[in-house]
Amino acid sequence: MTRAQVMGIAAAVIALSIGVASAQQPAPPSGQKSLAATLNVYVFPSNGQKPEQQSKDESDCYAWAVQNTGSDPFALSKQSEQQAAQAEQAKQQAKQAGKGAGAKGAIGGAAAGALIGEIASDDAGEGAAIGAAAGVVHGRRKARKAEAAATQQVEAQSQQVQQATAEQIANFKKAFSVCLESKKYMVKF
Repeated sequence: MTRAQVMGIAAAVIALSIGVASAQQPAPPSGQKSLAATLNVYVFPSNGQKPEQQSKDESDCYAWAVQNTGSDPFALSKQSEQQAAQAEQAKQQAKQAGKGAGAKGAIGGAAAGALIGEIASDDAGEGAAIGAAAGVVHGRRKARKAEAAATQQVEAQSQQVQQATAEQIANFKKAFSVCLESKKYMVKF
């Protein structure tokens, strides 16, 4: 064999191996997530279903799961976001309600202190000052306790809603998976 023939055969082998390697590589993803991928459910077509068929099957199973569980994960996600915003707003309102509590306490304390000071030492001014200082402290402490209680209640309610939402989504994923498995897909979530 001549050198030219060896080079020609080598080039053909290289070209053939490149062609085989590129034919074995899967097509790159289209950049658009499937319905199942959006839900964090992994689906493998066990019977070699085409992407178009898989998309149709996922859509059919999504509708079936919504109907059978009464839960739509996309609607639940939107509701969860709205409830989180409402919880944050409730926390802010609790903080706003506590503002001015020191001043309110000072007024009440000053009045009580003036009365007590007048009776005890004939010095209503000194009694009012002492009463105002005590009223500020008491008013602020009372406001902080009320704010903490309101915040704790809002957080507890928010946590309950999140837990219920997570449970509904898990049930939906089970139904979605069962439907896809019946259509010969391997499913994990």
